[in-house]
Amino acid sequence: MSWAPQVITDSGQWAGNRLRFARDDTRLRNDIERPLSVLLSTILRPPGDGPFPLLIMNHGTTMSAMQRADFPMLEFEAAALWFVNQGFVVVAPQRTGHGETGGLFFESQRLCEVANFRAAGLAAAGNIQATINYMLTQSFVRQSNVVVLGQSAGGWSSLALASLNPPTVRAVIDFVGGRGGRFEGKPNNNCQPDHLVEAAEKFGSTARIPTLWIYLENDTFFGPALSKRMAAAWRAARGSAEYHLLPPFGEEGHFFIDYPDAIPIWAPIVQKFLAEHP
Repeated sequence: MSWAPQVITDSGQWAGNRLRFARDDTRLRNDIERPLSVLLSTILRPPGDGPFPLLIMNHGTTMSAMQRADFPMLEFEAAALWFVNQGFVVVAPQRTGHGETGGLFFESQRLCEVANFRAAGLAAAGNIQATINYMLTQSFVRQSNVVVLGQSAGGWSSLALASLNPPTVRAVIDFVGGRGGRFEGKPNNNCQPDHLVEAAEKFGSTARIPTLWIYLENDTFFGPALSKRMAAAWRAARGSAEYHLLPPFGEEGHFFIDYPDAIPIWAPIVQKFLAEHP
C-alpha cells in the first residue's frame, strides 16, 4: 500500500497560550487494488524542524451515511493542541467513508444480528496504519515510538491496530472505545455486547503493545459494566490494558475528550502512562 501527499490547503500559523504550531490539511492518495480512495488529514506540529514523535488521533463513526458525510475535518481540537504542546506531531486522518474524504465505507459492522466488530475495527486500522506509513517518510517525524489514540469507534480501531503489533507503535490510548453502542438510539443498548467482548478478547490475544483504556461512568454508549467486561477479556487473553473508569462528566460521558475542561482530568493519566511506556 503506498500513499502520496497532495496538499490542498496552505500551511497556517496559530498563536495560542504559549503554543505555536503549523497546520496542514493534507490529502493522501491510496494506491491499492480497489477504487481510488483518499484520506484527508489534519497535521498539527510544534515549531521547528524536529524530528518530533508522532501521535495519530482517530475519530468515531456512525452507521448513518448522512451523518458520516457531515463529519468535521478535526475533532478533539483542544486535546490535539495539548499533545502538540507536549511535543508531538498530531495527525488526525479523516477515514474513508467520512466527511470530505468520502469514498467507500469499509468499516461497517454489518447488521446487528451478524455484527462483526472485529472486522470493522481491522478495516479502520488499515487507514491508521497507512497514515503512519506515510507520516514516517516526513523529515520532521521521528521514525519510531508512535502513539495511536482514538475515541469511540476510533478507540476501537486503535485497539484493533494494537492487535497487529506494528513495530513502530509504542502505545495505544483508547477513549471510550467500542462499536454497536446506543443501538436504535437507545442509551445503554449495545447491538451485540457479547460479540464486542469476544472481539476484545480476540484482539487482546495477539496484542503486545501497552494500551490505556479511559471510560466514563455516564457513558451511555459503552457503560461501566460493558467496558469492564471488554478490558477483562483483553487482559484474560494476555493483552496489556490499563483501565480507568472516571466519574461522570457532563451530560454524556462518551464525548469526554471533546471538552477543553476535561483535559486536567485525563492529562495526568495519559502523562503517567506514556512515561511508563517510553
